[in-house]
Formats: sequence, structure tokens, C-alpha cells
Amino acid sequence: MSDLHWKTGITKTQPNTISLRGYPIDQLMGRVSFSQAVYLALKGEFPTPEAGRLVDAIFVSSIDHGASPPSVLAARTVASTGGELNAAVAAGVLAISRFHGGAIEEGMQLFLAMERRMTEKSQSVAQAAEAVLEEMKAAGRRASGFGHRLHTRDPRTEKLFGLAAELGFAGRYVQMARAAEAALGKQLGKPLPINVDGAIAALLCELGFPPEVGNAFFIIARVPGLVAHVREEKTREKPMRKIHPEDFEYDGPGEREV
Repeated sequence: MSDLHWKTGITKTQPNTISLRGYPIDQLMGRVSFSQAVYLALKGEFPTPEAGRLVDAIFVSSIDHGASPPSVLAARTVASTGGELNAAVAAGVLAISRFHGGAIEEGMQLFLAMERRMTEKSQSVAQAAEAVLEEMKAAGRRASGFGHRLHTRDPRTEKLFGLAAELGFAGRYVQMARAAEAALGKQLGKPLPINVDGAIAALLCELGFPPEVGNAFFIIARVPGLVAHVREEKTREKPMRKIHPEDFEYDGPGEREV
């Protein structure tokens, strides 16, 4: 072995064989969902059926949010210049950052900080929430995962939390999210509801994921939506157009029953 030799524990590839975390991919095909495969890739083990359903719901919750988010505008702008699919989608992914789609990691850090406070200071969840949020306010830091520029009550949040309760994952981190929501409302003097990023942050903590991979769940979920917007831009609009961030109209199907 050379001095440049290194190791990986994710995928083993040999002639005629590809194994993800030890499982032959051809045996996984047709037997596990894409969400289960993502879970396997990130954690090294399969999710329980209940965890698999919850991860499925997390991905669906963030697949798209209309034509106005910065990631969609970035992707459409590059597509409008004639950029290839990979370049346009990459532009959209690169627009996902702290203030757009990047709140999941910071939300997870918030809940873990509350947990440490509860352990080290023997505080209740409400006390820990108030203390951590006051420290953040004093440092000029905002709490990620709360409030939304459009929704006063994010419909995805209650659906995710309801499903988590049904599947047995509405534990201490969901309780922390609720306590932080109440503490923020008290601190600000107005409601600041948990948004979908905050809900996902709490549920990923419940599932035992590290904060460093939190934003990956938004990125993975949003890529199909970005592809759809890039395709629509290329097939419906003129090249090199000025893309208005608000002056657009939805003309797709009306509301349909699932």
C-alpha cells in the first residue's frame, strides 16, 4: 500500500458487485424504498418500518414550495441562460443556505443545546428553552426553525408531528420544539410557530441523526422539485428572460384528492 492509501466504509465496488454498507445493491433494488436506502447510506443500518415511514414523510414535506424560493429562482435563472440541467440544479442547491432551507442543522443544534442544559443544570424543558433562547438573543443570534414568510401555521409541521406521534417518535425533542415555540412567543410578544425545518430538526434528533447531516434532508428532498422547475423553464419560457420573483401565476391542476 502507498502512503496515499485510505479507507471508506460506505460502498464496496468490485467486478460485478456493488454493496452499500454491506448489502448488495441489486438485492436492495425492488425491496427497499429510496428513503430507506438514504437512511442506510447515512446511518449504516436499515430504519425500522416506522422510522422508514417518517423519513418518507420528511422527504415529501420538502419536495417543492412553489416558484418563489431563492433556490428555484437561481435554478430557473441558470436554465434561462441555456445552462445544462446539472448546472441549473447545482445553482439551486448552492442557493440553499442558512436563511433558505438551511435551518434544519441549526434547529437540531438548538434542541441539543436545550438537552445539555436540562442535564447539566437540572432544568425543566421550559426553563432550558427560555435560558438557551435568552442566551441566543443576547448574542444576536436568531432561532432557526420558527416562523415563515408565508405561512402563519405551516401545515407540514402538524402533519409531521402527528405522524411522529402515531409512529412512536414524538419524544423529548418534539417536546423541546414545542417548549421553544412557547418561549419564543413569550420572548417576542407574538406567536412564532414551528416551521417545517424546525419540525424536521426535532424529528431527525428523535431518529438519532447528527446535526451535520440535517440540511442534507432538505437538499435531497428539494432536488426533484428543482428538476421540475428547470424543465418547465426550458420548455415554457423564452431564453434570457427577466424572472420576476413574485409576478407569476399558478396554472396547474386544481386541488386533488390523494
